[in-house]
Amino acid sequence: MKLRPLHDRVLIEVLDSEEKTSGGIIIPDTAKEKPQEGKVVAVGSGARTEDGKIIPMDVKVGDLVLFGKWSGTEVKIDGKEYSIMKESDIMGISKGKK
Repeated sequence: MKLRPLHDRVLIEVLDSEEKTSGGIIIPDTAKEKPQEGKVVAVGSGARTEDGKIIPMDVKVGDLVLFGKWSGTEVKIDGKEYSIMKESDIMGISKGKK
């Protein structure tokens, strides 16, 4: 990865949402919701307190995370779409594997 986020930011590879419902209905691109799950690709060093101490990050590279629909900023690196957001925008770490 050519990008390392600063401070308490995280770079996430957004995972594609399902294109079919459980009943077999195909969802067109215009009706899809923004994905809310992604894989952590890079993390910053952590937030700094007022006295300069670094607070370590709770997420690490490779974690599957859940985040809000409109969290973060979309960026394109080497033709691939990512989202960069603050660690506080992440709602949780998923235990499942993809």
